[in-house]
Amino acid sequence: MKAGFIAVVGRANVGKSTLINEMIGQKLSITSHRPQTTRHRIHAIDTAADYQMVFVDTPGIHIGKKKAINSYMNRAASSSIKEVDVILWLLEAGKWTKEDGRVLEHISKVEVPVILCINKIDKFASVQAVLPFLQKINQKYQAAETFPLSAFEKKDSQNLRQLILKYLPEQGLIFAADFITDSSEKFIVAEFIREKLMRNLDDELPYDLTVDVEKYELDGDLQRISARIYVAKSSQKNIVIGKKGAMLKLIGTEARLSIEGFLGRKVFLQLWVKVSSGWSDDKRTLASLGYE
Repeated sequence: MKAGFIAVVGRANVGKSTLINEMIGQKLSITSHRPQTTRHRIHAIDTAADYQMVFVDTPGIHIGKKKAINSYMNRAASSSIKEVDVILWLLEAGKWTKEDGRVLEHISKVEVPVILCINKIDKFASVQAVLPFLQKINQKYQAAETFPLSAFEKKDSQNLRQLILKYLPEQGLIFAADFITDSSEKFIVAEFIREKLMRNLDDELPYDLTVDVEKYELDGDLQRISARIYVAKSSQKNIVIGKKGAMLKLIGTEARLSIEGFLGRKVFLQLWVKVSSGWSDDKRTLASLGYE
């Protein structure tokens, strides 16, 4: 039996959550085309007869914004690599940014095997076309392994799993065999709601939003959920609600379907919108909303 923690790190929007969902065979980490969709460190667990892989999904390390929530996300990302058995470092094929350089600074300070995953190779005509980029990266850092992949290809995730097994220690299960995460159902529900907000709202608004599940009760076979969406400005509240409540209804419907798929039972979902000015830059408010 082999078991261990695998931190999946990289700059924002490089495909970390998509890869983890593919590796565990289930939608757990939320995804969108927007950077900084992931805000928390999440454990996603893949268990088989002879192994247990605990993938640590991390916020993307980013440079720029100085709000308390951005500092929280950077701390969550950097601290995730200190006590793991393997690091998967995701880079986008053909692209190097300042944020990638910041990730390199962090992983260079730890003595953990690093598998360099060159993601989105499907954008190139062949693997050979990616070789000049690989040579450039190898001059910056010598990883234990280099693995070109497309996060959506099942064969790539299967081969990557075998590569990870080489570096996991022999030990018993870390979590119970039926766990897919140690996060609470309420946390996952809030994340699914936030995902629909990220996907349906334009511009910078999603970064001023967060979700708090206030009621979570099982009524027979029906899960009753009430959640509050916090925004930073009154004008944003109107956008989230939409004309005659159309946007909030759309977000609620999409979120309910995702939550039902995750829980495996019917869901009654109520959403409310509240203005909380400066919530993302107030440490006490962030702590009350689970950013700790």
